[in-house]
Amino acid sequence: MAEQICLVPRLQGLGGMVSFQSKLIQGLDQRGIQHNFDPANPENKAILVIGGTKNILPLLTARQQGVKIVQRLNGMNWLHKVQKTPFRKWLYSQNANALLALIRRYICREIIYQSQFSKTWWEKERGSLSKKNYVIYNGVDIEFFKPDLNELPPNDHYRVLLVEGNFHQNYLLGLETAVTLVQQLKRTQDKPVELIIAGQVPSSIQNEFNERFPDVAISWKGILNPVEIRALDRTSHLMFSTDINAACPNSVIEALACGLPVLAYDTGALAEIVQNDSGKVVPWGSNYWKLEPPDLAPLVEAAQELLLNNDRYRLQARQRAINAFSLDKMVEAYLEVLLA
Repeated sequence: MAEQICLVPRLQGLGGMVSFQSKLIQGLDQRGIQHNFDPANPENKAILVIGGTKNILPLLTARQQGVKIVQRLNGMNWLHKVQKTPFRKWLYSQNANALLALIRRYICREIIYQSQFSKTWWEKERGSLSKKNYVIYNGVDIEFFKPDLNELPPNDHYRVLLVEGNFHQNYLLGLETAVTLVQQLKRTQDKPVELIIAGQVPSSIQNEFNERFPDVAISWKGILNPVEIRALDRTSHLMFSTDINAACPNSVIEALACGLPVLAYDTGALAEIVQNDSGKVVPWGSNYWKLEPPDLAPLVEAAQELLLNNDRYRLQARQRAINAFSLDKMVEAYLEVLLA
């Protein structure tokens, strides 16, 4: 039997790790490389730990048997330290961080960070390690997520898009910033401005924002499939990324691949991703690690620039994705580490 790559844990549902695992499996299948989810499989050439797993014993056994173990890391839980958090949730976040750190330091042989930001954060908080490490950005199928002349932004109004798997209490600051941005743009632009929000948002939050901002046209789309996300990426004028300290957000890369310029504050890995006029990344203006309110003025100015020269930024966004974030590029980089 051919050598195999083991992926742990087996992921389901929504979220960046689930999306990554699915894309990696797609790439492995295309190359005829077998995979499984059993760290005890004797055919395993390597084990990729996607984040962390509580099932430590099989990893230790595999390590003793000489199987190569690689850990993929994004960031850490941190919002529980600056927000009022129920004790059980606070404890869960702390334990999750500790588990990731344990695998990083004592179990894996090599580490893949999703971005330079992620690498720097881990080394600052948990120390540098002598083991090999790499920065490999997430990838996207650039033949699926691509512009299409049959799906273009509307001419009679501007469309600002937000995409996230689940908008919850932690994203209220980002939602409020997005709505306030649209309010400001309405006063300066020659067309109406629509805000589209894709992702799961509790009805209580939807009702709250509809009541607080009756002058803003908000379209709550809920959870969408990839084809629907692609259509919104193609038919919006800009995406505003609200995630704070994101390691390498898939929604941003998918938007770039569709030729959608990205607007963001300079937190996390956004400045690493949105380069070469593929969008605009602006200073937060205060301490985002403490969730202090951001400075809106540079965000509005950057949004105006993206709308004014939208065609040029759309071309650059697509080119940025082709150059840096293709799925093939990501899979090949992972295979170089796993099969070396």
